[in-house]
Amino acid sequence: METVETARPAEAGARSETSRGQASRAARLLGRPFTLGDLTLRNRIAMAAVTRRFSPDGVPGEDVAAYYARRAAGGAGLIVTEGTYVRRDAAAAYDRVPHFHGERALTGWARVAERVHEAGGRIMPQLWHTGVLRTDAGPRPGVLAEGPSGLDLDGCEYGRAMTLDDIDAVVHAFAEAAAAAERIGFDGVELHGAHGYLIDSFLWRTTNARTDAYGGGPASRARFAAEIVAAVRGAVSPGFPVLFRLSQWKTDRYDARIAERPQDLEALLAPLAEAGADAFHASTRRYWLPEFDGSDLNLAGWTKKLTGKPSITVGSIGLDQQFAGAPGRTQRSGVTGIAPLLDRLERDEFDLVAVARALIADPEWPAKALTGRLDEAVPYDAALLSDLV
Repeated sequence: METVETARPAEAGARSETSRGQASRAARLLGRPFTLGDLTLRNRIAMAAVTRRFSPDGVPGEDVAAYYARRAAGGAGLIVTEGTYVRRDAAAAYDRVPHFHGERALTGWARVAERVHEAGGRIMPQLWHTGVLRTDAGPRPGVLAEGPSGLDLDGCEYGRAMTLDDIDAVVHAFAEAAAAAERIGFDGVELHGAHGYLIDSFLWRTTNARTDAYGGGPASRARFAAEIVAAVRGAVSPGFPVLFRLSQWKTDRYDARIAERPQDLEALLAPLAEAGADAFHASTRRYWLPEFDGSDLNLAGWTKKLTGKPSITVGSIGLDQQFAGAPGRTQRSGVTGIAPLLDRLERDEFDLVAVARALIADPEWPAKALTGRLDEAVPYDAALLSDLV
């Protein structure tokens, strides 16, 4: 059972941010364009990936296109889609999650990108292999979960350890998906290297007990991720942005850490930056918490400092109840202000701000944040997940 921290940084409530001064500050900081490679975003607000499972047979339909287009029309500068499976049988863990391969799925995704562009936004797919999180309850029953060492998130035997041929095949699958994303009109890609899924399981000692070149010290544990980044970088145009999402925490293991010290994090991330990652999306559950002792920097702040690359922060932004996680997952949340977030952005701790649940609740959250109208934002309720609105 996790320890739920209820304290938030001292901040003004949403209603106090309706003042002209607060609105001006939000517009000045969040409303600035941001350029990454050949991509220029109209503002610093991104939609973070949230699995929705509304794509029968892995094919996104018009309802998915409309869902993302509404968030773009509501002011989000960048949309990062829900996780999408690369072409690998063991990648898929859940039914009705979209693929990013095959003619039907890619045709659907091309329509999604078109609708987001029409609404003034930019969009990237999140490319995903679920690794040891896969069970037989999902698609392709009988396909074993695969990971670096055949260990689950508790370090127990589960699934099978990947061979060198398996590693090469997965690296190719990510590169293939990234090339497809550029071909059908997307603006970049995000590689899911967080939360205990396949790429992250190579980074973490608990799931990576390999004794070859892909296991051992931080640089070796980062080799698989770096090979994926390099292959993706080589499969797309030089100016096509490649984002990498990382986390300390894992699914239902909220005290997990891939790095206990800044130098450990640097050893893991430096190979990814050198391989061609353009920016890092640092996933935390509470953006205001410091990552390491002796500094107020959060994970995105440390990532930017250590790699010299732009970073994205995420974690309970705009909500007065923090993400608690199963079995105590937050069901409802009111709206809160973003003054402390703006303080950090003004200090250049990170470059972009990713919003998940608040944007599910209210597609116009970005526009309201930029104009000091968060008192009008729709509160989050988990019941909203039952439909694609």
